[in-house]
Amino acid sequence: MDILLDPNIAYLLLAAGVFFTALAILSPGTGVLEIFGLITLILAGWVVYSLQGIINWWALIVLLASFVLFFLALRYPAKLVYLACAIAAMVVGSAFLFGGEDWWFPAVNPFLALAVSLFMGGFFWIAGRKILEARSARPTHDLEALIGEQGIAKSDIHEEGSVQVAGELWTASSPVPINEGTTVKVVERDGFVLVVEPINDEEF
Repeated sequence: MDILLDPNIAYLLLAAGVFFTALAILSPGTGVLEIFGLITLILAGWVVYSLQGIINWWALIVLLASFVLFFLALRYPAKLVYLACAIAAMVVGSAFLFGGEDWWFPAVNPFLALAVSLFMGGFFWIAGRKILEARSARPTHDLEALIGEQGIAKSDIHEEGSVQVAGELWTASSPVPINEGTTVKVVERDGFVLVVEPINDEEF
């Protein structure tokens, strides 16, 4: 277990724990990422506890500040200076997180800290931007606009069936039986299921 007390290994465990935990938050429900995140964070917690006498708290503060700068970079993507400062702070905080022989001597290999910081910063920058774009994007279909539209039953409809409305095929239901080929009208929506009713001849 002594190898785990090497500052470089301890740093990699911390980075892996943060990485898998963040992925689990972004993609919940698989279980695999959660397990990896939990295992690496438990190991990282034990290592940090074992090395707590040589942790540079000022470097930990710099490392936490890098996360704040990273969120600012996501919030204001046009100002890439936030991203550059975030990665720079992440590298410095990572390299000096564990105390070396002297206060100015990094215990974590600076090249390792740079590689990990660039990878994690770049990955979560791209992933974060994609998530924000997806959340701000307008839906391709205005489902409320389908209410009142007319269509054609493509199968017999009662508890469930299919209907073509606005040039697309939708799952449909109806409180009354509807025969295939009947002209129908959308009266409400239940999620992605259209509730329809047949159109009487006098409605044309």
